[in-house]
Amino acid sequence: MYKLIIKMAWKNSFLRLPRTLLVITMIAVSMSMMLGIQGLYDGMAKSMVEKSKRSDSGDISIYAKDYRVQKDLRYRIKNATKIEKEILKIPSVEAIRLRIKADGLASTARKSSFASIIGIDLDAENHFGNFSEFLKEGDDSLEKKGSMIGIELAKKLKVKIGSKIIFSTQDIKGEINSVALKVSGIVQTTNIGIDNSAIFIDIKKLHSFLGTSSDEATQIAIKSEDKELYNQLTLQYPNLDVKSFFQLQPMMEMLEEMMIIFNSVTFFIVMSVVFIGIFGVVYVSILDRIREFGIVLSIGMEYKYIRAQIVLESVFVAFFGYIFGAILGILLLIYLKDYGLDFSAFSDALEMWGYESTIHGTIKLSYFTNTFFAIMSASVLSVIIPLRKIKKLNPIEVIND
Repeated sequence: MYKLIIKMAWKNSFLRLPRTLLVITMIAVSMSMMLGIQGLYDGMAKSMVEKSKRSDSGDISIYAKDYRVQKDLRYRIKNATKIEKEILKIPSVEAIRLRIKADGLASTARKSSFASIIGIDLDAENHFGNFSEFLKEGDDSLEKKGSMIGIELAKKLKVKIGSKIIFSTQDIKGEINSVALKVSGIVQTTNIGIDNSAIFIDIKKLHSFLGTSSDEATQIAIKSEDKELYNQLTLQYPNLDVKSFFQLQPMMEMLEEMMIIFNSVTFFIVMSVVFIGIFGVVYVSILDRIREFGIVLSIGMEYKYIRAQIVLESVFVAFFGYIFGAILGILLLIYLKDYGLDFSAFSDALEMWGYESTIHGTIKLSYFTNTFFAIMSASVLSVIIPLRKIKKLNPIEVIND
């Protein structure tokens, strides 16, 4: 009997072909747009998180106790290279970087601004996070008195490639020292903290300027996908301040949560449209065939078979809508991932808030699995009201009408 029900459901699904194709198209287009929006939202968040990790903290950062509060060189890690060697022995650690940093004042003949000078080993930074990819203008040469400066700080100071800046800060003895630097490169990381205030110079030169030794650091940045590493390092170095990325960047965690909310709202809206579309088609289809249902009920067909047929009709339409939507969606997501969406007209505003002018999407299997179950659920739920109408039918009255 159920084989006959399946055949009848299949034929009736496409009995009114234009109407069915319209619903399939509506589901496919709505679904593909939703997948594209989800990919863009997640791509925005992922890009910001990855660039913040690459340019600054990594997945985990280690500081001396009180350094993040006091921002004083007195609170520096004095056996940093020993700790670096110990951490590198952990198999899950992909890369590690030592950095030395000092806050101070950057000045030109016309402007001055708060800034942070950061000592880096460029080769090691490229291994850690491809730092040279952040270079927007000039070159990444840190030879002699060369430096790289954040793009927003460059705008504040009104400097360009070849300009001279004076950076002043306290050394480890508490004395005010100044150093003249030449701007050799301008970097844009979309990490607001760095773009607004960072000046990068060779770490050896900064050690010499501040009076610190090569064995010391204010930050140890670690790159690793191991979720348990944070707990391991916290126990291993109880006298140091071990922080995960989201502990250092709570705004990034909030951003990811916001993107989940945006995606959920988009998902709900699209599924509501799918529900209404399928409900409309099924309900009209039942009204067109109300006499047919009255006849089959009067000759003894059980209600459960009619119910199965209606549910299958709805599922068939939803399934084809999902298939075409998945095809359109994967094509759209591939395009967004490879080429992105260009917002160059709003680049200044976007970059000020840490976004790229070209936003690339991401592709996740969960987009398609979640959508599949949601559309199938919507198709089943959409037949509840039409089925109630059939259940209340009086076959004799329907036949006589």
